[in-house]
Amino acid sequence: MRYLTAIPIYNEEKTLRNVLREVRRYASEILVINDGSTDSTGELLRSESDLHVVTHARNLGYGAALVSAFGYAIAHRYDVLVTMDCDGQHEPSRIPVLLEAIDQCDIVSGSRYLRDFRQDTLAPSDRRYINETITEELNQKFQLNLTDSFCGFKAYRRDALEMLRITERGWGMPLQLWVQAARQKLRIKEIAVPRLYLDPNRAFGGVLNDSQARLQYYRDIIARAERDCLPPNLCTDFLELMSMENCL
Repeated sequence: MRYLTAIPIYNEEKTLRNVLREVRRYASEILVINDGSTDSTGELLRSESDLHVVTHARNLGYGAALVSAFGYAIAHRYDVLVTMDCDGQHEPSRIPVLLEAIDQCDIVSGSRYLRDFRQDTLAPSDRRYINETITEELNQKFQLNLTDSFCGFKAYRRDALEMLRITERGWGMPLQLWVQAARQKLRIKEIAVPRLYLDPNRAFGGVLNDSQARLQYYRDIIARAERDCLPPNLCTDFLELMSMENCL
C-alpha cells in the first residue's frame, strides 16, 4: 500500500520541525501544503529535505489546503492519503492505526471523544458544545455514527476521494465531507485518538470567533452540501481550481 501523509500549515514556524521529525518516523512520503504563511514557515520548508510541497501564494483556508492534498494524492495515484494538523495535537504514532483500519473502510477518522486517554486535555467549552451539536445533527440527518465530526486526523482511500467534490475552503470543510460521504454511501470508521488542545485560545478569525455565528456557518455548509453535484473525478476539478487561483 502506497500512502501519502499530508499536513496543511499556516504560520506554524514554532511546531513545524518537531512535527516533521516525528512524522518521518511513520511516513516516508510527506506532503506539506503551505497555505500562504507569512512567518518563517516557507524558509524552514526550504531547509527540509525529502518533502513534497504545495505552496498557496496567499492564504486560502483550511479546506482549500486539504483540497490541494486530495488533488495531489489523486494525481500521483497514492492508494491512501493520511491528513493531520501541524499544531501538535495529532500524534504521528497513530498513523499506523489509521492505516490498519483503512483496510476495512473508505474513510477512517480520528475521534477525540470515542474514549478517554491519560494525556487528554480539557476541550474549550464552546468547541465541545458545537462539536456535539453538529455531530448529533449529522448523525440524525444522514444516519452516520460519528462521535467527533471535526477531527482532521484521517485516512482516505483514493477511490473514495474520487467520489467527492469538496469546495468549502474554510474550517467547515469536514462537514461538507461528511454529507458527501453519506450521500455516496462510503464506509466510515472512527478510531480513538487523544484530545490534545495545546492552545485552547487559538482563534478561528473574524466573525467565526463568535460561537453562535460559527454554529450557523456550519449548519449552512451542511445544507448546501445536500445539493452538491458529485462528479466522478475530483482531480480535474482540483486542477481547474488551482489554475484559477494561480496558487501552485
